[in-house]
Amino acid sequence: MEKYGNIPGLETPVSRIVYGCAGMKMLKGEPADVQLDAAFEAGINAFDTARVYGESEKVLGDWIKARGNRDKVVIISKGAHPVFTRNEDGTVDVTRRLSREEIRKDIDTTLLKLGVDELDVYLLHRDDLSVPVGEITEWMDELVKEGKTRVIGGSNWSCRRIADQRAYAVQHGMQLFTVSSPHFSLARQDEDIFGDHCVTLTGEQGAEARDWYRAHPVAVLAYATLSQGFFSGKWHGGDFHKRKELMNEMSLAAYGCGENFGRLQRTEALAIRKGCTPSQLALRWLFTRGMNLFAAVSSENPDRIRQNWESLDVELSQQDADRLCGE
Repeated sequence: MEKYGNIPGLETPVSRIVYGCAGMKMLKGEPADVQLDAAFEAGINAFDTARVYGESEKVLGDWIKARGNRDKVVIISKGAHPVFTRNEDGTVDVTRRLSREEIRKDIDTTLLKLGVDELDVYLLHRDDLSVPVGEITEWMDELVKEGKTRVIGGSNWSCRRIADQRAYAVQHGMQLFTVSSPHFSLARQDEDIFGDHCVTLTGEQGAEARDWYRAHPVAVLAYATLSQGFFSGKWHGGDFHKRKELMNEMSLAAYGCGENFGRLQRTEALAIRKGCTPSQLALRWLFTRGMNLFAAVSSENPDRIRQNWESLDVELSQQDADRLCGE
């Protein structure tokens, strides 16, 4: 398959595998040259970070400055994430931050941390349905006109809300959202483990969105593409009967259904026949779903990073791909 694709509004081709910069080292602000070099040398030119990813933006920016490769990389960042405050009784208060002031504060901090003048892609990390989409469109359009970012979009926005944004932008001659970042993987996600109504394209609830993305020119930047390690070798297809012993509470609720273990079992068997890993096969499967998809995946292991990139070389027919997910 083609290893690079196009995001509407960007001239630079974007690697189908995107390096996710939310690893522990980058979150803590520790140098990450080894893994960033491994990703770049493998062929990955797109890096996904966010204002809430600790010191990730600074670590990425320091690496870009040291390597002098700003013109060779695609920088994706996200902002306006809500603040979650856990109370003593276990409840969580959510403070919304989807406002012009907070968006501008976040992107200016992001640019400063990264040490760059302009982002390639800037995404709103969450939606807030109480804020009119027209206002949001106007705020984001300003950022593009001011040269703070080339392309805009949303993370964990519903396809209907993105459609509303695009309709408003067309009507008023403003910048359209051309990137959406939902959860998507071969494993069906039954419970939102990230909180605050995160969006998944998996399962029956994601069918409408999958069809929408197939029909519209909006790039899908999928996150948690290996479903918190479900296909990494932590568990095996035959482990369903002991899943409660092996999986933590969140992973069990999200991915511990029998259907997912069946998919894992089929993936393991096919991976043996193809001479690849289950993780590689699960990543390769994403690109058989008919969307303009880019897969964000994170690892601090250089060998695993290279394996993730090499997943694009795995030969996978549509028939075999459909069998993996039972379609």
